[in-house]
Amino acid sequence: MAKINTQVSHPVVRTMDRDLDHVENGLSRVSRLIISLRAWATRHLNHEAQRPDSFLERFCGAELKEVSSRESNAQSNVGSQEPPDRGRRNKKATMVMDPSSNMYYRWLTLIALPVFYNWCLLVCRACFDELQSEHVMLWLLLDYSADFLYGLDVLVRARTGFLEQGLMVKDAQRLWKHYTKTVHFKLDILSLLPTDLAYFKLGVNYPELRFNRLLKFSRLFEFFDRTETRTNYPNLFRIGNLVLYILIIIHWNACIYFAISKFIGFGTDSWVYPNVSNPEYGRLSRKYIYSLYWSTLTLTTIGETPPPVKDEEYVFVVIDFLVGVLIFATIVGNVGSMISNMNASRAEFQAKIDSIKQYMQFRKVTKDLETRVIRWFDYLWANKKTVDEKEVLKSLPDKLKAEIAINVHLDTLKKVRIFQDCEAGLLVELVLKLRPAVFSPGDYICKKGDIGREMYIIKEGKLAVVADDGITQFVVLSDGSYFGEISILNIKGSKSGNRRTANIRSIGYSDLFCLSKDDLMEALTEYPEAKKALEEKGRQILMKDNLIDEDVAKAGADPKDIEEKVEHLESSLDTLQTRFARLLAEYNATQMKVKQRLSHLERQVKVSGSDPLSDGGIPGDAAKTEIKEQ
Repeated sequence: MAKINTQVSHPVVRTMDRDLDHVENGLSRVSRLIISLRAWATRHLNHEAQRPDSFLERFCGAELKEVSSRESNAQSNVGSQEPPDRGRRNKKATMVMDPSSNMYYRWLTLIALPVFYNWCLLVCRACFDELQSEHVMLWLLLDYSADFLYGLDVLVRARTGFLEQGLMVKDAQRLWKHYTKTVHFKLDILSLLPTDLAYFKLGVNYPELRFNRLLKFSRLFEFFDRTETRTNYPNLFRIGNLVLYILIIIHWNACIYFAISKFIGFGTDSWVYPNVSNPEYGRLSRKYIYSLYWSTLTLTTIGETPPPVKDEEYVFVVIDFLVGVLIFATIVGNVGSMISNMNASRAEFQAKIDSIKQYMQFRKVTKDLETRVIRWFDYLWANKKTVDEKEVLKSLPDKLKAEIAINVHLDTLKKVRIFQDCEAGLLVELVLKLRPAVFSPGDYICKKGDIGREMYIIKEGKLAVVADDGITQFVVLSDGSYFGEISILNIKGSKSGNRRTANIRSIGYSDLFCLSKDDLMEALTEYPEAKKALEEKGRQILMKDNLIDEDVAKAGADPKDIEEKVEHLESSLDTLQTRFARLLAEYNATQMKVKQRLSHLERQVKVSGSDPLSDGGIPGDAAKTEIKEQ
């Protein structure tokens, strides 16, 4: 029986093994399929998200390309595991805060809050007893939260990088030494001294023990400076900042007035705060508002406050009046300059309009044309197109100018076919030479038969190709279109030459970019190969449209070009001859002076009647020295 059972059990075991193998094979196939699909999707998404722009890549240097390749490699290896040493290396790296980064600015925003809290509420709590005694737990929580942020700020300052020879210093020891040598380190340490330990002896109702926390004011000023450089409305921020300073000064003065009144005695004379036993003047809100009202009247030099009685009251009022005069002068000067800065562009623009209006009235220009000119100016101001780009960017170095121009105009320039494969340097030159132009409704950009001196790229607006009557429209050009690129190349054999072949008129207000022929040729002077490539590309476009005479194109050099070159050589030769004649005249004059000097020296030697080597050789040596100098 045992034998029979053993024989029967073998097929069952083999069947189960085969089923398990089938299941395992199926799971492995499914897992491999999922992994391959995931890898394909990752590659596909990365490829779609980071499809390279061949036109833009020519502006990137080797470093930028290396960075982009590293980023793409990192993204393609998302599913791969990091080696263990890389994690260890990252842990050893020192964390350094870049002062120009957004993280540093966010930290400034955070640390400015406790500084502002201390400057506003410490003096108020020290002078108004009810404010301190009724909310003790709240003040303790806020105070020690501010102390915690102060301590963190010391660590942040110790790890804030600084520039040395243009590079960010990231060594922890050097950063700490640099921080300890600054005044900020001393102020930070003083602001963190635990002076509030005296609470154990005096009680918690003495917030003036924490006045050393006010020494952190530099962080608040730094936050204001960074915000002013980052905001898009600097003049508005300056006005708000000035008002904030004035309110803080009035607030402190109000608290000091109430403290002096408490020291002298409430209600003892007409100048101090009235007696607090009176319910009307015993409320906390009335105490603060009355003191703030008195401080505002005094510092703004309005007056209408009770006159002082005692000597210490007179001294305080005199100091307040002096501070008030300075505040008033500061307000008038700062607000006046801010308002003039805010209206500077408007005033300059209005001056241009006024001068043009006076000129049109003096020349008796028609009302219709005068209205069109004024409407054109209104359009410029309403759409904020009155800024002179060259004037604004003139203080920047050429590199930054080029980068700004590339960011602003590159999308427009890359739409032009003949510039698709140009060198990066030439594209930078052309981008810097693009000039904005705005046309009013009905203005002709060009007319048939005009000499083509510019090419145009439409940034915004609609233009119509019209017949000679100016009404019939053949086609409408919109954003991104361009025209006139062939005429400025002056390609030999072109049937139209360098003349316009169509009438183009603005339908509404149109914003265009203009590239003149002179600017293009000036840029192509240093790029002869690019010039040949552009001419060849323009020739192919003309051949495609059957607008080129191949016989003339294959002929030799144009006699007009040879004549221009000869004239250029003649003018250069005349310039060189003039310079040579000036140099020759200077040489003859110098030679004559040298001869006269030599003759004078010879006469001096003869008059001395002695040998040049006698008497220590002084005369002879002097003569030789002067001759050598000449």
